[in-house]
Amino acid sequence: MAESMAGLKRTHRCTEVTAAQIGENVTVMGWVQKSRNKGGIIFVDLRDRSGILQLIFEENDCGAENFAKAEKLRSEFVVAVEGRVEARSGAVNENLATGAIEIRANSLRILAESETPPFPIEEKSKTKEELRLEYRFLDLRRPDIQHNLITRSRVATLTRAFLAEEGFLEIETPTLIKSTPEGARDYLVPSRVHPGSFYALPQSPQLFKQLLMVSGYDRYFQLARCYRDEDLRADRQPEFTQIDMELSFVDVDDVLDVNERLLQKLFKEICGYELQLPIQRMTWREAMDRFGSDKPDLRFGMELKNVSEVVKDCEFVVFKGALENGGSVRGINAEGQGHMPRKKIDALVEYAKGFGAKGLAYIAINEDGTFKSSFAKFMKEEEMAALIAAMDGKAGDLLLFAADKDKVVFDVLGNLRLELARQLDLLKKDDFKFLWVTEFPLLEYSEEEDRYVAMHHPFTMPMEEDLQYLDSDPGRVRAKAYDIVLNGVEMGGGSVRIHQADIQSKMFEVLGFTPERAQEQFGFLLKAFKYGVPPHAGLAYGLDRMVMLMVGADSIRDVIAFPKVKDASCLMTEAPAPVDGKQLEELGIQVAEEEKQ
Repeated sequence: MAESMAGLKRTHRCTEVTAAQIGENVTVMGWVQKSRNKGGIIFVDLRDRSGILQLIFEENDCGAENFAKAEKLRSEFVVAVEGRVEARSGAVNENLATGAIEIRANSLRILAESETPPFPIEEKSKTKEELRLEYRFLDLRRPDIQHNLITRSRVATLTRAFLAEEGFLEIETPTLIKSTPEGARDYLVPSRVHPGSFYALPQSPQLFKQLLMVSGYDRYFQLARCYRDEDLRADRQPEFTQIDMELSFVDVDDVLDVNERLLQKLFKEICGYELQLPIQRMTWREAMDRFGSDKPDLRFGMELKNVSEVVKDCEFVVFKGALENGGSVRGINAEGQGHMPRKKIDALVEYAKGFGAKGLAYIAINEDGTFKSSFAKFMKEEEMAALIAAMDGKAGDLLLFAADKDKVVFDVLGNLRLELARQLDLLKKDDFKFLWVTEFPLLEYSEEEDRYVAMHHPFTMPMEEDLQYLDSDPGRVRAKAYDIVLNGVEMGGGSVRIHQADIQSKMFEVLGFTPERAQEQFGFLLKAFKYGVPPHAGLAYGLDRMVMLMVGADSIRDVIAFPKVKDASCLMTEAPAPVDGKQLEELGIQVAEEEKQ
């Protein structure tokens, strides 16, 4: 039978009780982690969000009635206990913050009983994620998940304080907005008052934060909720939180400077990590050439080498064909892996095929300097020697090559170096390697749409010296865009925005927008841009990704209170779900039955 806590007041959370309180009476409340009846003495581990505290019940101290109640305690019962703080009678538990003390109970109230939970409430749970997410309210009691969410809260608080100090204003922007279908798919919300019309949920506050700069607010930030109806991965959710900011009268260096100092503060306070400034910068071109990725992981080497020049006259048809088609031949050196068994090399070939490779060429160099190779018979001796030298190959190394169009080669080798790093255990979670990637291409060509699309968004400023190529060679134009990358994860990104009407019109033209379509989608922004626009730039972080990296979690689901799963559904609430016919009627919506095959 559940009891009331009337007349009781909690004096401490579990780990707020310390040896300094020995001899004092305290009142603690929380959940029973476990209970052990040793005959005449009952030990209970009490848990709250701060940690665990040991309680002791003996009949002489707490009386027969309280002792009888203590005998009934089971895992996850909610209790209130009054008692005296004592030095621990048994051995000190070094693994607990409260391991040197215990509470000798003199009264107990059972505030709520609990059924047996479907899985143990413990750190590093081995329970299947599906079951944990169905019972997320229990999963959230686990100390490691609680630590993650407490960390997230601290990151948000520290960010707000830092940006306020730097003169930023926290301003909320709407979450019911006009749909501008350029980029990922919008979530749509039907309007009852305007039948047949829809709001969209924002993919980011982009246009509103630019309008705030037009309105003279100078420095804006927001912890903004964003929504994207796209296929999910480990580090994606249909709804997520951005640390979003925009600044006026600035250029690239100003934005990077304030953000470097923000990151330095956050990683010092949260992780105890001293981030050395300035953070390394690398152009997009260099990142692709050296790492095959625009978000390179710098915790290990294994950089790509372009050997196209070295093999350009060879007779190996795979290399030859790639070069004739305007592609390249590049390789990576897995140092010390020349002994890798054939079966493992074949598995790497299969892995590479998942990223578009037709195959992988390799040279395994033995300790005596001889080698095994998948293509040596097509090459002259001196060509093989030159190739090994170009790759800095030495005894015991494994050289892996991809030959194709650049995009495929980068994709294959960029992912292959990460896979090898995972296999060789080179990725330490507490080794933080930050990087700014700059000068992204402004546009990328979409085969699907047969036109150029904005790599970032249509409001990104081109590099001034590349403006001349917008008509003649749009693919050559670099953007004033920048991403902050940590350990191979893009943690945030931003750009300097276009603030001149003529450049914005030209950008729309290059993207294939007619003036009418530009007006229809972005008319309110273009109207505002006629009334004095300051040069401005911004950046947004994925808060979930940042916290995931800080705490060393494998998925952003571990740092979000109530996450969705891969198909964007919530296993706990069973959202999304059908709605009442009357609600649909009010909205003028009819749901078409899907025909069964």
